[in-house]
Amino acid sequence: MDMHRRFPEWKLSRFIFGETKLAILWLVLRVYVGFSWVSAGWEKWQNSAWVGDSAGTAISGFLNTSLTKTLGAHPDVSSWYASFITSVVLPHAVLFSYLVTYGEIFVGMGLIVGLFTGVAAFFGMTMNFNYLFAGTVSTNPLLVLLQLPIVLGWRAAGHLGLDRYFLRKIR
Repeated sequence: MDMHRRFPEWKLSRFIFGETKLAILWLVLRVYVGFSWVSAGWEKWQNSAWVGDSAGTAISGFLNTSLTKTLGAHPDVSSWYASFITSVVLPHAVLFSYLVTYGEIFVGMGLIVGLFTGVAAFFGMTMNFNYLFAGTVSTNPLLVLLQLPIVLGWRAAGHLGLDRYFLRKIR
């Protein structure tokens, strides 16, 4: 088998994910998702249970509630994720509290201004999956579905943003 054989990209996928004529649609999608992240992060940033004197309190409460969802025939939280919570996150709750808060703000700002758009959307999806693994549905499935095309279409998604200028400079 020829290991160097190239498969052509579909015209439709090249149009959707690579055409800068669709940049205005990508901008609307990016700003919506970015605003969702900034709002969530800003709310945490103003809460001392996330950032401040009582940092770690909120995330510990959230994760301890998640651990109660590991029971039953069809648990909402898998045992492997419960193990991750108890052995990695809870012992470092203050650190993770800050990481979540600032991560949400940075992901949101990256999407809004279009800087490292694909990377920001990828890390946003990573946070959404962690919330889902912790047994919280909320807006997480919707945000995953909106961020996936941003990751795939990162070239066009950041065209009306700072990626258009910044990525040229670092190439």
